[in-house]
This record gives sequence, C-alpha cells and structure tokens, in this order.
Amino acid sequence: MANNIHPTAILADKDVQIGDNVTIGPYTIVEENVEIGDGVDIASHVQIGRGARIHKNARIFIGAVVSGRPQDLKYDGEDTVTVIGENSTIREYVTIHRGTEDKWQTTIGKNCLIMAYTHVAHDCDIGDHVILSNACNMAGHVTIQEYAIIGGMVPIHQFVTIGRHSFIGGGFRVSKDVPPYIRASNSPLSYNGLNAVGLRRRGFTSETVAQIKEAYNLIYRSKLNVSQAVLSIKQDLPQTEEIEYILEFIENSARGII
Repeated sequence: MANNIHPTAILADKDVQIGDNVTIGPYTIVEENVEIGDGVDIASHVQIGRGARIHKNARIFIGAVVSGRPQDLKYDGEDTVTVIGENSTIREYVTIHRGTEDKWQTTIGKNCLIMAYTHVAHDCDIGDHVILSNACNMAGHVTIQEYAIIGGMVPIHQFVTIGRHSFIGGGFRVSKDVPPYIRASNSPLSYNGLNAVGLRRRGFTSETVAQIKEAYNLIYRSKLNVSQAVLSIKQDLPQTEEIEYILEFIENSARGII
C-alpha cells in the first residue's frame, strides 16, 4: 500500500528508509540514518532523530521525540541507535534518547505501551510487553524486563534493573533493583507481595504462584538475611524455572534488591 506522508513533513535527504503503508503527519521531522518499518503510524510534530530503528506497526503520537541526543556529557556524537519494537505505542510527548558508547543503543521491545510524558534515557533496555505509565522518568542504563508495569510519575535511578512480571505502584522512587514477579510500593520502595493478578492473567498456575510466594516469604518475611534465604531456597524449594530465575536475579544484582 502507498505511504501517506504529509507535505509539511521534513525528511532528511539521505539514509532514510521507509517501508510500506507508513503514515507521517504534519510538521514531523525525520533526520538521517533512520529506518521506518511497514505500517508505522507517526503523528504530527514528532521528531525522529538520527539512528532511529522503528519496527513495523509501531505508533508514535503527537509531540514525541524518538532517538534524541543523549543527556550525557560524555556523548560526543557517536553513531548510536534507538530501537522501537514492533507493535509498540509511544504516546504524546514521550522522549526517548539514543544510546551512548556504553551499549550503543536504547531499546524498546515489542508490544510495549509508553504513556504520555515518559522519559527513557540513553542506554535503557525495555523488554517486550512493558507498560510505562504517564510521566515515568528514568535515568540512563536502566533495564526493565518483560511484562513489567510501572506506575505513573515513578523516577528510576540509573543502572537499576526491574524484574519481569513485576508491578511498581505510582509515585514511588526506584533506587535499587526490583526482583521479578513482585508488587512494590511505599517509601522507601519495598516488597508488597506478589503481582498475583498479573501472574494469573499471564497463565501462571496456582502451584507456580505458590512456589514463588514461598521463595519471597523466605527472603522478605522470615528472620533470615538475603544470603541465608537464598541458601534455604536452594535447599528446600523445587528448582523450577521461576525459582532459578529469582536466584539468578538476586545473585546478579549490582545495586542490591529492594
């Protein structure tokens, strides 16, 4: 199908690749070294910066900035990229900055929803099916794993990792790593049970949810410290995929868990 590019849109003269059935709205600017896949819908007044790689059927709403220059004083114009996964939605006035020489890219996975006024800084890695609610703001080098949901107006410290299938309540600051499958809230941010509703919706069995809960009871509800709890989990619980992943997450945590 033919593309629908408004005559007031400004496209760079070179290194712009546009797929089929693409819509680009009025006054949108597309810089050089950009790839736009089939079926992408870009609204008006959007800035698509250098290095953007926008995969098929993504939707970008009015006023968003995708692949802007990093807010990192060490960045010196290196050729880095921003990847927007297929079927992802970038809502109004979101800002997403391209990578630096640390990771060379900022990544938004497939089927993500990035709500209005959110900021995704340089070198962040957002997994598939993630939801970032309105005005969520993250520093550089943040990792958010698949199916995590972040509430509105949440600030996230640089280098934090947020585990898969977790849920963070709105307005709470994230300064340490958030383990997978849990619900987190309060100030300072702390464990508030499992993300049980999310896990059931995604097909986790009652037995699996019970095993995950038992593991976190040892970590957060017993009198054991984290090292002792990890040892008890290894010795006393079935080593399912989910349990092994919890242990791997804790052992690999650079900032420490909440």
